[in-house]
Amino acid sequence: MLSAIAIVPATPVLVPELVGSAADDVAGLRAAVAAAATSLPPRWLAVGVGPCDAVYGPDCAGTFAGYGVDVRVALGPGPAGEPVELPLCALIAGWIRGQAAPDAAIEVHAYAATQPVDQAMSLGRTLRARIEESADPVGVLVVADGLHTLTPSAPGGYLPDSVATQQDLDDALATGDLAGLAELPESVLGRVAYQVLAGLTWPEPGTARELYRGAPYGVGYFVGEWLP
Repeated sequence: MLSAIAIVPATPVLVPELVGSAADDVAGLRAAVAAAATSLPPRWLAVGVGPCDAVYGPDCAGTFAGYGVDVRVALGPGPAGEPVELPLCALIAGWIRGQAAPDAAIEVHAYAATQPVDQAMSLGRTLRARIEESADPVGVLVVADGLHTLTPSAPGGYLPDSVATQQDLDDALATGDLAGLAELPESVLGRVAYQVLAGLTWPEPGTARELYRGAPYGVGYFVGEWLP
């Protein structure tokens, strides 16, 4: 059964070793992510965007070496094997687990960014049906970013119109606006993950609570929790 949903960004800036002296700049974001993760039970199902559709189980381990530092993470509490190549959403999920809930076990579902909205929502409904088959509580961790064009120094360049789109996304996540998530444009980096979330919770998202919104590096980050 579905217990709780935590929504967090898919950003390496959460990992202090990767940002050095800039770690204090995102201390509030990191604290919000930790708070959201504490609402989840020991079994997590994570949803994110990757280069292709793939599932990674709790026996997987990975490393942030590709982002500059060999910070290792695991998706489960058992002995960690040699790291395998994991998409960023899985690395972030594993890092959060290690920081906030080391006894948790995660199954990560990564979806290609090209999934159309109808398919993404159908995937969400399939995940929900599977969750409801479990007698044990299951928490969902949505690991996704907003737009990456929000300031002149943003990695995607600056597109002024994207600021309003990010506001709409943040508002939809803060209020559980499923129709708003279903209408997200492709410019939202985590669009597919958010639309899987919409399908998973349709038609009643429950109670939504915002813990953080911001764009410290020109990328939209949102943290919140939804309780069914």
